[in-house]
Amino acid sequence: MKRKTKIVATLGPASDSPEVLSKLLSAGVNVVRINFSHGEADDHRERVRRVREAAAELQLPVAVLADLQGPKIRIESFIDGAVELETGQPFTLDTQMAANAGTRDAVAIHYEPLLADVKAGSQLLINDGAISLAVDAVDDHRIQCTVEVGGKLSGRKGVNLRGGGLSAGGLTEKDFDDIRVAAELDVDYLAVSFVRSAADLHDARERLQAAGGEARLCAKIERAEAIAALDEIIQASDAVMVARGDLGVEIGDPELPGVQKRIIATAREMNRLVITATQMMESMIENPIPTRAEVLDVANATLDGTDAVMLSAETAVGHYPVQTVAAMAKICIGAEREATADRAASGLAAHFERTDEAIAMATMYTARHMHADAIIALTESGTTALLMSRQDTHIPIFALTQYPASERYLALCRNVFPVAFLPSELNGVVPVDEAVACLRTRGDLESGDRVLVTKGDFTGPGGTNAMKIITVD
Repeated sequence: MKRKTKIVATLGPASDSPEVLSKLLSAGVNVVRINFSHGEADDHRERVRRVREAAAELQLPVAVLADLQGPKIRIESFIDGAVELETGQPFTLDTQMAANAGTRDAVAIHYEPLLADVKAGSQLLINDGAISLAVDAVDDHRIQCTVEVGGKLSGRKGVNLRGGGLSAGGLTEKDFDDIRVAAELDVDYLAVSFVRSAADLHDARERLQAAGGEARLCAKIERAEAIAALDEIIQASDAVMVARGDLGVEIGDPELPGVQKRIIATAREMNRLVITATQMMESMIENPIPTRAEVLDVANATLDGTDAVMLSAETAVGHYPVQTVAAMAKICIGAEREATADRAASGLAAHFERTDEAIAMATMYTARHMHADAIIALTESGTTALLMSRQDTHIPIFALTQYPASERYLALCRNVFPVAFLPSELNGVVPVDEAVACLRTRGDLESGDRVLVTKGDFTGPGGTNAMKIITVD
């Protein structure tokens, strides 16, 4: 059984060696994440080079997702390393303190607008909510707090405001530089952090295109404000990421499961890709097997229809990166095998504005009712395959394309299996016959299989205008 749900893995020191990288891709990684929050431009260039070499050697379509740091508000550092905060003690955030002068009583935070964003009674959360502070008073350069939830606190941890409302903008000067690096590296996806509205995505897209980049944009949903503007943000993006760390801190963990399901469902309805991320296999940073809670977390996201599940520290700095990917792949397959019914075909009742959309939906309707064994999409842009994938089904969709960029784009798309394919002729039955022969050689089709094929006139992207039903002989 082919795994429908894709896996995104973050690269880092644990996955830098060519041997480990090849094993990760072989174990099931479809997309690699380059985290611009850590490392220098040369580090990112080297990692992308290694990935593309490994993917070419293994003949696998692997996409590269570059993740911008965004306006993450962080505390500065402590004189003697990490400190232990006790519940009930006073603790101060100081905008004028030296960057490395933090103590058990106070630490610097060099983001002065925070003074206007909070007031007495506000709740600040540090390190994804591990430390909770109640704001008691605010003066011209200090935020005086009482520790509500204590624990160990080290430097450079992120700060969130419960309920949202921080004034930090969508893109920073560092992001502008990193966008230029992403364009230079020709990445396939660019993730925009801490999106507040569609305007943040429009800004990022303009800057990316000005730098010569053609990546698809992925909006990271991690602010309370983003939930209020969810439809417009998804509409302005090509993909969205349920970034559950900061999002859970801002809206509260009890609200997170329902919001995650809503984001996944809305993205699918709007024909956008969706990634579920953060702490999915967190225990495997240190342990060779996941907890049952993690197994259920990954399985539930899979059953909800997410296009991909993402690993962060597990593959970037963890002790068991390859085992983690292998375990996640097995969980996805297990969940997909036990799915009792296809997702409701709500899109089939919609008005079709484009020919390729009509063909895609007609194909899915026919494939369901004739119990087809496979669907072949001869595609240039990948759009038809994406549209068909939104109608979740157990029938595999093979996207055959002559464009490597489309192959990598579809590497993130649920239940779509991109294949490099260049027919000897573009007209008549030759492309269809050669496509079937290609998949038979790969072992994806066999005699007697009932297959639906979609194709266009090879006149450019969006040109799919025909569906053909065949039996493999």
